[in-house]
Amino acid sequence: MFAENLIQLRKLHQMSQEELADRIQVSRQTLSKYETGESLPDIEKCKRLADVFNVTVDDLINYEKKDGLGLEVPPKGKHIFGMVKVGEKGQIVIPAKARKIFDIHPGDRLIILGDEGQGIAMIKEKGLLDLLKSAKEQMN
Repeated sequence: MFAENLIQLRKLHQMSQEELADRIQVSRQTLSKYETGESLPDIEKCKRLADVFNVTVDDLINYEKKDGLGLEVPPKGKHIFGMVKVGEKGQIVIPAKARKIFDIHPGDRLIILGDEGQGIAMIKEKGLLDLLKSAKEQMN
């Protein structure tokens, strides 16, 4: 996973092995060994790599492409939870990881937002109300 993610991120950012090696202060040969899986970087180098690509160390090391989605390692703070299937009445099941990260529990109320050009988004009712309250306070 790590080697594949490193190669994908380096190519996505259009960097040569030499350029990336310079940025994280290793030789090109060392970086090449990271990409072939011949060796692994220490935690400090992992942190530098994650910072260069604006991803988390965890995603750099552990991220696995979801089958059929073709999605790459997401930037920090962005998540790919997989696919959900819409039921007959329009219901979906929010993946457990998403519920944990966004602190969503049974009985919580979600507001569904939509933009025909961008898609659908969900926000917790309390989150939107807090946002509106803050905006109103800033206007006064």
